[in-house]
Amino acid sequence: MNDFLFDLAPTPLPEWAKKLAVFDLETTGLDLKESRIVTACAAVIDETGTVTGDDVEWLANPGIAIPEIAASVHGITTEYAQEHGRPAGEVIAEIVDRLRSFFEQGIPVVAYNAPYDFSILHFEALRHGIKPLEKPGPVIDPLVIDKFLDRYRGGKRRLELTAAFYNVALTDAHNATADAVAAGKVAQAIARKFFERLDIPAAQLHSLQIGWSKDLDQDFERFMQGKDPSFKTQLGWPLKFQGE
Repeated sequence: MNDFLFDLAPTPLPEWAKKLAVFDLETTGLDLKESRIVTACAAVIDETGTVTGDDVEWLANPGIAIPEIAASVHGITTEYAQEHGRPAGEVIAEIVDRLRSFFEQGIPVVAYNAPYDFSILHFEALRHGIKPLEKPGPVIDPLVIDKFLDRYRGGKRRLELTAAFYNVALTDAHNATADAVAAGKVAQAIARKFFERLDIPAAQLHSLQIGWSKDLDQDFERFMQGKDPSFKTQLGWPLKFQGE
């Protein structure tokens, strides 16, 4: 019997995962072109998943009624947003500027199901006369990476379920900051698990996710067409220009 105890070295992180921006929106709905931003978070985490610097969260008055079903998810009612929220145009300009600054610094931005957040932000920017992020990157989308690299794992891949799978705490789901930080920690957990596949530059990983997302979407389309031959899925990552 071997009496020696060996301390296993912690699984390393790729360089891109040691400093990440994290981004999340809570909105009035699911339509990428028509939904309005209600709350948002864009912050930075270090390699331990701890928020560093400014912990930035916005509350906007979206200028339209917040449907009850959306308010039941994120907890912000029309009345609350009107009383406490800032003008949507100001908020959107600040979000775009902050994300643009991250990209200019070469900091990857994590967004779970990135086409949702980036597409809604794109159309909101256009709505308010703000220059949008035309080619955001590098973007890290834990949903795409997890689904592609662990394709045959059963179960749904909602953030709270994926966070639980990777032992990441998410105690306030659908709060923009809680979701954003949890997504960043999930990205780091995936980066550790699949280190040999993901130990590449962030820009290269961004490019790979374009193809991975397309592959996953086409697989889903084929599956759905078995039930409804007319089914079509909207392609595009990290932007989908739905409705154009």
